[in-house]
Amino acid sequence: MKVLGFESSCDETGVALVETRPGGVPRLLAEALHSQVDLHAAYGGVVPELASRDHIRRVLPLARQVMQQAGCTLAEVDLVAYTRGPGLAGALLVGAGVAVALAAALGRPALGVHHLEGHLLSPFLAEPAPEFPFVALLVSGGHTQLMQVEGVGRYTLLGETIDDAAGEAFDKSAKLLGLGYPGGPALARLAEFGDPAAYALPRPLLHSGDLDFSFAGLKTAVMTQHRKLGAQACNQSLADLAASTQAAIVDVLVAKALKALKATGSRRLVVAGGVGANLRLRERLNAGAAKLGACLHYPPLALCTDNGAMIALAAALRLQQGLAALETDGAFEVRPRWPLAELSGAVLVPA
Repeated sequence: MKVLGFESSCDETGVALVETRPGGVPRLLAEALHSQVDLHAAYGGVVPELASRDHIRRVLPLARQVMQQAGCTLAEVDLVAYTRGPGLAGALLVGAGVAVALAAALGRPALGVHHLEGHLLSPFLAEPAPEFPFVALLVSGGHTQLMQVEGVGRYTLLGETIDDAAGEAFDKSAKLLGLGYPGGPALARLAEFGDPAAYALPRPLLHSGDLDFSFAGLKTAVMTQHRKLGAQACNQSLADLAASTQAAIVDVLVAKALKALKATGSRRLVVAGGVGANLRLRERLNAGAAKLGACLHYPPLALCTDNGAMIALAAALRLQQGLAALETDGAFEVRPRWPLAELSGAVLVPA
């Protein structure tokens, strides 16, 4: 069975084709992605209306590109999947509208996918794929959560951020330092030239005794330190502040993730979401997991950010487990705000 997936929740337009294999993990046949970074850079952040319009321009050419790369025709597609939410309402409507219309034209069912479940399952596109159960660190611009994953749709929330997400802390700190958009990667690049111990920044909730996160206070501390530098700020002091900021975020993420492994007795950690591409975070997690004798799994580096492959994959895995409520009447809805706990077929309760 072949699943065509569309992702348009924010500022990336992604399309991918995934094929299910009897008794095996679905495999990626082809994928294409367009990032809107250049479009939004002048505004220092995502402009929802511009994002929606760009999705309209990009989605069909990307779909044609994917089918050509895969050497398949649309007639071979068995299911069309799309991101139902969460995300920007207008952006979601573009992907959903195209996907459902295409499914209706082909006489095929459609399936709306939860964006976070796509991220959560994306490491199954890597080799070797993880095995259930595992602990998952879902860390992105909008979400920071730790979950125990027993299987597709079987998630236990272990901890989450009570304010800013880790990716948001990266981006906002980068903006305070006058770095470009997107801020997270820019801050990480500058941090390579700095001293991570140069400034004593807080590690919020590091010793809280639970698995929750908080990064709003760190952002405030970065702003305060930047103001102290004032006119004396130079390239090296900014690099030091960037490195210290990254170190603070990474310290908290690593400590909480390793604590989750110990608390659950799990020996597998899955890391997903855009911040999972941060090399310093990967180095620290790899070292910490090795000491615990745990295995780490990441999605392919190119699939850490939003992409169509994770949406097609999540749809395929849900279908394999009998958790998919297929849409065949051409109707659809999007869920800009959609807690993972409300996902149909999921079992998600506080730890």
